[in-house]
Amino acid sequence: MSGCTDPARWSTPISRMRLEGADTRRFLHGQSSQAIELAPSGACLPTCLISPTGRMRALALVRLDATGADLLVLAGNGAAVHQGLDRVLFPADQVKLGAVEAATLVRWIGAAPEAIDATAANLLAPGVDLGVDLGAGPNQPVWLQASGEPLPSWLAPLPELSPEAAEQLRLRQGFPAEPGELNDSTNPFELGLAPWVSLNKGCYVGQETLAKLATYDGVKQQLRCWRSVDTDPAAAAICIPGAPLTTAAGERAGVITSVLAGPDGLEGLALVRRQALEQAQLLAGGGDSGAEPCPLQLSVPAGFVAPPVGAGGLG
Repeated sequence: MSGCTDPARWSTPISRMRLEGADTRRFLHGQSSQAIELAPSGACLPTCLISPTGRMRALALVRLDATGADLLVLAGNGAAVHQGLDRVLFPADQVKLGAVEAATLVRWIGAAPEAIDATAANLLAPGVDLGVDLGAGPNQPVWLQASGEPLPSWLAPLPELSPEAAEQLRLRQGFPAEPGELNDSTNPFELGLAPWVSLNKGCYVGQETLAKLATYDGVKQQLRCWRSVDTDPAAAAICIPGAPLTTAAGERAGVITSVLAGPDGLEGLALVRRQALEQAQLLAGGGDSGAEPCPLQLSVPAGFVAPPVGAGGLG
């Protein structure tokens, strides 16, 4: 990340809900994209909550223990997730769904603090060896901070990133956020979330759609970073969320999903159509808008994982 090489931390508000009961793992297994039912106590698993048609609703971590699980909604509407789970709970299910609580997820970059307590219950290492990236690098642990709790002594001294610096890091890592990348028109593979999906776990909500995407080369777009090479101030009026992208030949190429005007200029994320993924540069604006098109340089986000083989990958 430009201008941020020293150790630092940043905090993100999340939603937390507790599920208790003998059927907790089976229930979450069927309602999310990760293999949960046979996972051991103590595991922390990254998962996508998706619609029956495979569209994104939320990103979450599931922390399992002997009596149930904590569901941590990292991105998406926690209240909507709770309502959706409550709607599909049957009286026969041995699951008690607790209320939505506010919590904080703390990430850090740079060298790990020397005094880090690797055994602490709130130190989460989601999907170890899956290459899962929560915004600070593959397999990087995170800290779960309950409302009102202080940070541990090894984490508190790290300086807090500014909101602008934290957003720049999110964009360059390609960690999706609502509503730009995480919405009813995207699926996990388009957003580079292949490690968050188990293709071998059997039936779950959205499984049929994701299996078809992985089998029949069905991923039509992928997430990319973009940066404006135009220093004209007018570029800021062109490069806005929802702005269409085209190739130099005028062909439809995608849409901008997130934008940051920072010290390094304009940058952000975009969903790029499969036919344009090999383009190093695309154009924003122009066409019917009457404005001079703004050239954008494209790159693969640092945390993006290519779709499964045969699912729209480029190689």
